Amino acid sequence: MASCLRRLLPSPSVRLSRVLLASLRNNRGCVRAVHTHLLKGQVVRIGCASGFWGDTSVAAPQLIYGAKVDYIVFDYLSEITMSLLTAAKRKNPELGYAPDFISVSMAPFIKDIKNKGIKIISNAGGVNPSSCARALQAVCQQAGVQLNIAVVSGDDLMPQVGELKTQGITDMSSGDMFPDSVHSMNAYLGAGPIVRALDLGADVVITGRCVDSALVLGPLIHQFGWTMNQHDLLAAGSLAGHLVECGAQATGGIFTDWHLVKDWDNMGFPVVQCGADGQFVLTKPPNTGGLVSKATVSEQLLYEIGNPALYFLPDVVCDFTNVGVEELSQDAVFVTGARGNPPSGEYKVSATHLSGYRSTAVATVGGPRASEKAEKTAKAILKRCRRIFHQLNLEDFTDCKIELLGTENMYGPRGKRQDTRELMMWLAVTHNQKKALEFFAREIAPAGTGMAPGLCGVIGGRPKVSPVLKLFSFLYPKNNVEVKIEMNNEFVETYKAASVPTAEYLTQAYPPTNGRDQETEQTLPTGHFSYRLEDLAYTRSGDKGNTANIGVVARHPAYLPYLRQALTADAVETYFAHLFQSTQGVNVERFDVPGVDGMNFLLHNALGGGGIASLRSDPQGKALGQVLLDFEITGVPDLLTLAKS
Repeated sequence: MASCLRRLLPSPSVRLSRVLLASLRNNRGCVRAVHTHLLKGQVVRIGCASGFWGDTSVAAPQLIYGAKVDYIVFDYLSEITMSLLTAAKRKNPELGYAPDFISVSMAPFIKDIKNKGIKIISNAGGVNPSSCARALQAVCQQAGVQLNIAVVSGDDLMPQVGELKTQGITDMSSGDMFPDSVHSMNAYLGAGPIVRALDLGADVVITGRCVDSALVLGPLIHQFGWTMNQHDLLAAGSLAGHLVECGAQATGGIFTDWHLVKDWDNMGFPVVQCGADGQFVLTKPPNTGGLVSKATVSEQLLYEIGNPALYFLPDVVCDFTNVGVEELSQDAVFVTGARGNPPSGEYKVSATHLSGYRSTAVATVGGPRASEKAEKTAKAILKRCRRIFHQLNLEDFTDCKIELLGTENMYGPRGKRQDTRELMMWLAVTHNQKKALEFFAREIAPAGTGMAPGLCGVIGGRPKVSPVLKLFSFLYPKNNVEVKIEMNNEFVETYKAASVPTAEYLTQAYPPTNGRDQETEQTLPTGHFSYRLEDLAYTRSGDKGNTANIGVVARHPAYLPYLRQALTADAVETYFAHLFQSTQGVNVERFDVPGVDGMNFLLHNALGGGGIASLRSDPQGKALGQVLLDFEITGVPDLLTLAKS
């Protein structure tokens, strides 16, 4: 093995070249050695066992027993999760954290985690990280295990809500004024406090709200001694965190070519093997399902980011435009090329606020003319409710949404299946008063006996009425946020961030100004061939509030110029015109990502409010990338043959 490494690695300071990558592909026996040595001495192995609150329970034991990892990170939080945890804490002061972390991921394996020396980093603390730590400490005591459990707090800004209301703060996307009623409010902390907790000897670090990628960046800074002004290294570590933060999405989950991914029941979770120079290998445990390839990782690279040249994090502003992803072997890729710039002097803060109530009814409708029956039924239910509201002096619904699932509703006017003999009627409404929606909920079932035939099941029974929590995001000076560190239920210190230069950036605010500047024209050969986008590219979509992003990655570099020519911002806006709330201003931006032969599209105000505020069946835009796969590219040469030449 040593001679194998000497043949493949000319010197520790030389980056993997294309020649070396070719050698790796032809020397499969050497690949594992390269994984463990990379290019510069020590390698830190970090696995991610959770991409959200509710992820599979098989991930933790898979990484504990099936992968030699130094750290396991668990990512649980989203804006909506924070609101749910806030509500739980108000009902019970000891709640407000992700209980799955304790009962499912830690308690059954606590002795082996200790024996194997695996350190744990998680944002499972939610809005009550100290309570989460106490629950874990109880598990340790019962098992007779000693672990140093650190808590990072200070992200919760609810104590300052009164002061913030007086400062004229507006939403960084919409420009809306600070809400009157705030449900939760948390700053996105960075990796610094995690690093400090590890430096103090923590075996487990539990945080509240922090950026997801910080869970990985923190251990890397701690292990390698990176400083907070080594921006390229911080960007590389953040990229490693970004790629694994959604769990199996980097290892074949929701991949465009899903039919090529095997053994979903035993899906492998991601492991990054990182070197001190910031280069890393992304892989998964052996003998697990899934797929790690250039395509799966490139898709995840573009997932839920904005401008890839200015990806804002608390510790660094990343440039991912020229990241390189190279396949080493089956289920292993080598990632390099992230660049970093100084951070801003502010944290992003996300608040949620109550904005009325919502209720959603979903019912099966079958038989001839199903779509016509379903639409008429939904409208009749709304009309009946309005009659009741009038009688009781209640105001009208604030919003209504009817979707006929099964008629290609997501495609808007491009849907090809406008009628069907079975479908799901989706009827979602909002109202300022909970009482009004309780009447609505009672009027769904009567449609099964008093309206159209074929309504044969209300999914979940009588619809529930729940609060609408809207997102309000703004920037807040870091110096105004006091971050504290506890260890084993005792206060240790107030975290003091390293003094590093910061920079001001003008591109964080809406409306966008630079996304269309990249619409350069290029004269390309024409032809008589036509393709669906799926023939030429991979896609993945996600959300940030009310904005959706769609990443597009060419299947071959030769396709990219033709993709850029066809998929302009205007073309994408026209394709998704049925989604936008306004026809004014810039609704779609496009950004180039040449490192992975890709593009990233931002669709502003395209999600009907986004998250729990949206009445759509796809409130987070998860299916938009799939819908875009049917985009037609016409009048081009034989691109499939061109790629082979």
